[in-house]
Amino acid sequence: MRIAQPVSTRGAVSLSGINLRASTLALRGLAYLAMALAVIIVGIPMYWMLLAAFKTNQEIFTAPPTWIPLAPTLANFPAAWNQAPFGHFYVNSFIYTLVSGSAKILQAIFSAYAFAFLRFPRKNLVFLLLLMALMIPDEFTVLPNFLTLANFGWTNTYQGLLLPGFVSAFGTFLLRQHFLSLPREVLDAARVDGAGHMRTLWNIVLPMSRPVLATLVLLTAVQRWNDYLWPLIITNTAEMRTLSVGIALLFAKETGTQWGMVMAGTLYVVLPVLILFLFVQRHIVEGIAAGAVKG
Repeated sequence: MRIAQPVSTRGAVSLSGINLRASTLALRGLAYLAMALAVIIVGIPMYWMLLAAFKTNQEIFTAPPTWIPLAPTLANFPAAWNQAPFGHFYVNSFIYTLVSGSAKILQAIFSAYAFAFLRFPRKNLVFLLLLMALMIPDEFTVLPNFLTLANFGWTNTYQGLLLPGFVSAFGTFLLRQHFLSLPREVLDAARVDGAGHMRTLWNIVLPMSRPVLATLVLLTAVQRWNDYLWPLIITNTAEMRTLSVGIALLFAKETGTQWGMVMAGTLYVVLPVLILFLFVQRHIVEGIAAGAVKG
């Protein structure tokens, strides 16, 4: 009588482990390839803008194109600054970004706290209206806002430029969702210690929400700094234009556009946003890491 030998599973286990490791490496390789492709797609226009700012107009139109300036020049930067009143543009853009952006973030903080922690009549209905506002494109509100402010005589003024940007439905929604995810035990302990709503907001909620706030600040600042349509509609003189609108003064249809000068002017617009990102990127990374841990 022959006794059946037990079937060994060691080879099958090792083979499945090899297959799993190979699939993991393949997925990681595809992920790195996708990231490299995204960097190339986004980076080439930025690199070309930087190169063109140091090229002459003749070299920009050279075929085949040169990827390193043959005779680098800094003449485009003072030429762009003198071609348009960039001093006024910078002042207006900083005012537009700081004042309007700060008001928008403060409104989002207070509104989000109210939606997350306060009780008031028809709260769900008001929040539903907020969600509906998120679905309306900004372009739909340009004409009503312009007609309203024109009736007050606020065209080509700072109050007309700033006032429509004082609210943020997206910021309110983003912070409200984050506030709801905060540990209730900490908030309950603050109430037991006698903390009111303002103290709870400034001493408990906001310090715990620093990464999300940094993300919202960056998104708001970039959106305000790059906003084109509303400053174009509400202002009509070069002294009130912002950078995103005023840079159009560098284009010359009759004599031909000096693209090196235009690219230098574009760098004037891009550099402040890049500097801001360098300051807040650590908080954004912390927010992403915290979200990954929670998930």
